[in-house]
Amino acid sequence: MAFPKFFIYSRKSVFTGKGESVENQIEMCRRYIFSKFPADSISGCDIAVYEDEGFSAKNTDRPRFRQMLADMRRCRPDYLICYRLDRISRNVSDFSALIEELNERGISFICIKEEFDTSKPMGKAMMYIASVFAQLERETIAERVRDNMLMLARTGRWLGGTTPFGYRSEKISEIIIDGKVRTACKLKEIPGELGTVGIIFDKFLELKSVSGVSKYLISRNIKSRNGTFFSLPGIKDILQNPAYCAADRDAFRYFTSVSADVCFEESNCSERFGLLAYNKRDYKKKNAPRRSADQWIIAIGKHSGLIPGRKWSSVQKIIGDNIPTGKKPAKMHNGYSLLSGLIVCTKCGRRMFAKPRSAGGSDERPFDYICESKLRGGTKLCNCPNLTGKRTDELVCSSVSEYIKESSNIFALLEKLGREIRNTEKESPAAAAEAAIKKLSDEADNLIRALSQGNLSSAFVQKVNARMTELDGEIKRLEAEKISLDAEEISAREDCAGSIAAELSDLQKSFLDPNGFSLYEKRSVVRLLVKKIFWDGEELHILIGAGGK
Repeated sequence: MAFPKFFIYSRKSVFTGKGESVENQIEMCRRYIFSKFPADSISGCDIAVYEDEGFSAKNTDRPRFRQMLADMRRCRPDYLICYRLDRISRNVSDFSALIEELNERGISFICIKEEFDTSKPMGKAMMYIASVFAQLERETIAERVRDNMLMLARTGRWLGGTTPFGYRSEKISEIIIDGKVRTACKLKEIPGELGTVGIIFDKFLELKSVSGVSKYLISRNIKSRNGTFFSLPGIKDILQNPAYCAADRDAFRYFTSVSADVCFEESNCSERFGLLAYNKRDYKKKNAPRRSADQWIIAIGKHSGLIPGRKWSSVQKIIGDNIPTGKKPAKMHNGYSLLSGLIVCTKCGRRMFAKPRSAGGSDERPFDYICESKLRGGTKLCNCPNLTGKRTDELVCSSVSEYIKESSNIFALLEKLGREIRNTEKESPAAAAEAAIKKLSDEADNLIRALSQGNLSSAFVQKVNARMTELDGEIKRLEAEKISLDAEEISAREDCAGSIAAELSDLQKSFLDPNGFSLYEKRSVVRLLVKKIFWDGEELHILIGAGGK
């Protein structure tokens, strides 16, 4: 007698240990099976259980659900049972696809809470209708969350998190309409820190450079809340934080122009208060990246505004203009230096970058290599002497050219590299032939051992002899083929060595010729052969290839 097969699926978004837990769902499904099906038909039935805990129903990307689908396609059950429809999915398209597949495979879907059975036409129709309402519920929940965020935004409350530099969180009590007292928080000013914020905005408008502001703060020994110098990203975050912007008409017009969700009317603007921005970051993604301003919710806070709206919007325009684009490369890329970013200052451990000595437009202008610390904060952060740019480039080029000669170490290094590459590539034809010979020889040895056992039938001995003849012929053919392949590989290696020597000779001439390689081509050669360059203030140490110097 064939017994029916049942799959039970249970899901819950958050682990709670109570209510509609996955255990309770499974138990109710089991009870349903034993109450609805005759006892003699389920005494030996097969029940497989699939549980997903901590997964939403917004899609079907759930490990046990995926496993259930795979098992369903491999060994078709008779019934798929779940406690409630939304345990499967709240997405109409996902749910419809599942029902269609179940129908194609002749699997009945039973939902015990709604009492749907897709083996019947009415049950199938009602199932689709219910799935539409399940998706509507999910979308309504998402809209409700956003509406709640908007409501909280209009109150100007500080909803938690790391407070902006210049403020701290302060608890306040508010009496709401129903008479209940509810505790909320607002931002409270820290005058000393806000003074630093004012300096940062003023200096940025003057210098139009975040690194320029950083140098100024370091030169004045102005530090952040944790006692360290402000980082460049930290300064930029301050400049872009709407919490410092006054809630005046200029701010209202700015945020309206960038399509932000502004939660107040222009008539409610007041320069006395600052702004609060909600929904600024996408916390569903790694490192919570900053969302574009058109997704922000802007409200009037309960803290004092510091920077007038016109001034704050001017800062945003400068920051936007300084963002590199495809037409405007970042400043660290240039057309005059060979080693920018490749040299390391051993005193501070930071990379050294090229900086021109004048603002002239010629690519032949003099320049120096300066470490990142010194560029950021001057000699207060690092007092390592600069490197004269052109002279350093020439010195490194001269050193690299010695390694490009055929008689130098670079030739041996390239040959070694070639051997390593050949060893990591797929097996050569000659090696494949040798492996085949070994395999056939092992088979022949096994047959010989079998013949030595004795007491064998004449028919078996005849088959073994025939196979031995085949193996002997195949082994001889492969041995002849291997000799030919070995000769071809030796010739190819000799040709490769000669080719490398010729190419190295041409490479050295082009590298040293002022009219040979372009700057970008030379830079590629240097970065291929040079591992690292260290500058200790007195000597330049160049590490080339795998050999080093």
